[in-house]
Amino acid sequence: MSDSVRLDVWLWSVRVFKTRSMATSAVRGGKVRVNGEHHKASYGVKIGDEVRIRIEGFDRVLVVKELLSKRVGAPLAATAYEDKSPPRPPREFSAPIARRDRGLGRPTKRDRREIDRLLGRSERDGRDDWPGLDQLRDRGE
Repeated sequence: MSDSVRLDVWLWSVRVFKTRSMATSAVRGGKVRVNGEHHKASYGVKIGDEVRIRIEGFDRVLVVKELLSKRVGAPLAATAYEDKSPPRPPREFSAPIARRDRGLGRPTKRDRREIDRLLGRSERDGRDDWPGLDQLRDRGE
């Protein structure tokens, strides 16, 4: 057995990502670090390396305990790494996602004011909406 496995293959085989191409895309997108450094998907992961994966706004920290090059079942995959991830905050502390129901069309002026108030934006006086508008007015355009 070799002393290293490709980073994307290892992430796929321990079931961090559903497909190998998703693992490769995450590595290329800068979502994965090995020992604090960004690497290519072909980088050889070794036993003892710390792999940090950014998923859904949270970091997962995995320490490589076993090198796997084939996808295995979930119980066996869990033994291939040590999970040192910090605990996620409870759901009640996360902000709810504001969404409009599909098919309602564009927000009305009243809806936009409520959105601005929820997002903490101040009331607009008309000048902040178009930066540089005063300069255009001065030139007569």
